[in-house]
Amino acid sequence: MAQGMNTESVKSEFLEHAKEEQEHADAIAERIVQLGGQPNRSPEGLLDRSHSQYAEGTTLEDMIREDLVAERIAIDSYRQMIEYISGDDPTTKRMLEEITAKEEEHAEDLASLLAKS
Repeated sequence: MAQGMNTESVKSEFLEHAKEEQEHADAIAERIVQLGGQPNRSPEGLLDRSHSQYAEGTTLEDMIREDLVAERIAIDSYRQMIEYISGDDPTTKRMLEEITAKEEEHAEDLASLLAKS
């Protein structure tokens, strides 16, 4: 486990983000079902379906930096989805906009943590 900085505050920030990311996944899965689809929740192939690559940091600062990169990739991915949907599905578009806003908050939180280091 990484040490340094204020590990307890970083730990609680990561935990909060993880819970919110799970909420995002649940909301998207629910919307897929509403639209008649079947969400793929299988861990098999998860890395292949991911928009970002997994990179394990060796220090707490590295972990925060890698998470910030992943958040920025997620923001870009959600923006592309919103653009793709355009006016065809306002419900999904609104959901993705809300998720994007939360991802932007996550990125701001992480950038603030790095600025304090």
